[in-house]
Amino acid sequence: MHLYQAESGNILINDNNIEDIQIETLRDKIAYIPQETFLFSGSIFENLTLGLDDATMDDIIEASKKAQAHEFINKLPLRYETRLEENGANLSGGQRQRLAIARAMLKKPDILILDEATSNLDAITERALDKTISEFSKDVTTIFIAHRLSTIKNCDKIYVLEDGKIIESGDHASLTALGGKYAQLVKQQSLDTVDVKATA
Repeated sequence: MHLYQAESGNILINDNNIEDIQIETLRDKIAYIPQETFLFSGSIFENLTLGLDDATMDDIIEASKKAQAHEFINKLPLRYETRLEENGANLSGGQRQRLAIARAMLKKPDILILDEATSNLDAITERALDKTISEFSKDVTTIFIAHRLSTIKNCDKIYVLEDGKIIESGDHASLTALGGKYAQLVKQQSLDTVDVKATA
């Protein structure tokens, strides 16, 4: 998203240095889903379509269904016209995250970044979303930032970070066979001390 300058080396997108890409063009192609979802005071419809002038109601419903959000939205008094409090204070953490995922899918980005984006979801909803995100990611460069192994084990490339440095990289099978830090995480199923980043 070019919020910071690279201290060394280059960041390339389709062989283009991001320094040569206009910031507005770059950000228009990226959807970012943070752990703490930002929602403004306004309707669910307005929050989902922020910056998307051409989104139709059918598009919104389709994205919401994929994000496992349509069902709970339909139970609200005014459905998609239900007004949210600042930062979605009248929704649960899981509901806010599902709206953020729906908003990202609605944007149809070239690059999708998920930063602990399913951390507040229950196990059943997370499994359903994993399948949706996996399908969505087939045509989108997807970057997961996560601690939970279940979130990233199917990624094409996994980077294990410790103390801000990449200490291992590979796919799930090769890293498990390596017998290093990632293999320890597989055995422990506890990712409290190491950040794991993966790209798919």
